[in-house]
Amino acid sequence: MGASDEGLDAPGVNLRGDAVSGVEVGHRLIAAGEYELAIKAFNRAALADGFDAEILSGLGSANLGLGRLGQAEALLRRATTEYDPHPEDLNNLGVVLLNQGRDSEAVQILRQAFALDDGESTLIRDNLRLALANFENSDSVERNEAEYKLVRRGSSDFLISTAG
Repeated sequence: MGASDEGLDAPGVNLRGDAVSGVEVGHRLIAAGEYELAIKAFNRAALADGFDAEILSGLGSANLGLGRLGQAEALLRRATTEYDPHPEDLNNLGVVLLNQGRDSEAVQILRQAFALDDGESTLIRDNLRLALANFENSDSVERNEAEYKLVRRGSSDFLISTAG
């Protein structure tokens, strides 16, 4: 006696429903810590619609999650220089720079993000405070073991622990 005999069929597919965008799928995968799959989703979105700042930022954030700091930096720099910079993208670039130990440059980038955001994001403000603390204590041998926060354009925030 099969499941269909008991009336437990799987739900059907709504062919008239809207598909979730590859960008949204990528952001959800980052939130779930599935960085490789997020990169594939963002790449599919780029193939369908072309690259834009959000896709570049998403790819950069996913690469940061994988510890690929050089790739993350290159993608986030493209997102902030080829397009109008968004506070979220500048924040994420600042997080990459902090993870690379480039505190001075990170402070500059995070100040720019904070200014563009009008100081409204507590996550950007927290990252700026951590960057300033690292910069002011750069003479000490030990680095501040903090958790930096990535910010998504939209409804979610991502947390990246420092590379220690």
